Amino acid sequence: MRIVVAIGGNALVGSSGIGDIHEQFARSRVVAKPLADLVEQGLQLTVTHGNGPQVGSVMRRVEIASTEVYPIDLGLAVADTQAGMGYMICQTLRNELRHRGKDRISVAIVTTVEVDHHDPAFENPSKPIGSFMDEPTARRHEKQDGWKVIEDSGRGYRRVVPSPRPLGIIQMPTIKKLVEAGDLVVAGGGGGIPVVLDENGDYQGVEAVIDKDLTSAIIASEIEADVLALVTAVDGVYINYRRPDQEVLRHVNVARIEALIAENQFPEGSMLPKIKAAIQFLKSRKSPTARAVIADLPLLSEALAGQTGTTIVLD
Repeated sequence: MRIVVAIGGNALVGSSGIGDIHEQFARSRVVAKPLADLVEQGLQLTVTHGNGPQVGSVMRRVEIASTEVYPIDLGLAVADTQAGMGYMICQTLRNELRHRGKDRISVAIVTTVEVDHHDPAFENPSKPIGSFMDEPTARRHEKQDGWKVIEDSGRGYRRVVPSPRPLGIIQMPTIKKLVEAGDLVVAGGGGGIPVVLDENGDYQGVEAVIDKDLTSAIIASEIEADVLALVTAVDGVYINYRRPDQEVLRHVNVARIEALIAENQFPEGSMLPKIKAAIQFLKSRKSPTARAVIADLPLLSEALAGQTGTTIVLD
């Protein structure tokens, strides 16, 4: 069974919120354990990951060092963090599997993703990157650095940048070959590096980031995955969230979840992108046995067995 596991960038940032390289390696070792469980169970694993906190840190370093060294743009920041985080995930997963007597190598693909230069997202930045800030700090960046900031789900303020919709993955043929060969793959980091086609048919980078869950949905559909697992920090999808009558959805079909979206049950900056990615995967995959699972990573094996998390199916 083929599974794509989409991990958030915050999964590699510990409770301290610092998220330096030492902490990211430590968190990668923690993340590697449930991933190795899936491999031990015989699943063909492909991993995608977010990089919002990491890209935010890179761009902040660029701003601080702008008078001393050459700057890099947002696309290169995504590329750099893709490679660095892919290295950490691959290394810690390989080590974890070796400790269990399974000598497997995984490979990270620095992934570029085509977007539409005329996507309306470029006029309406909405994708959070970087760490949470209090309001005075956010307003200072807004004034001094020209950032657009928003309040994010009651957890503080974050910088937002354009997030165009992914159209296709440039390295998809290579990813498919690796998966078909039975290799462990890390791809689509941070949603991929956004590029557009210019009038000469050449690809050019653009200042934006892509929702990693939508890119994960494309990868999962293209490799004909049986499961798209979207990792979150809660134990499933809730309706009436944080209200006295809140209720977790354990098993739901696309029609029901779309009806709940129409009722504005899910926050745009939190659960909704994952649900939309799940729907996109299921509709594109068109398989009655395919499923999307939204769950906490340490409990992913239990979620795949239907014991926790939220499972979404086509019909």
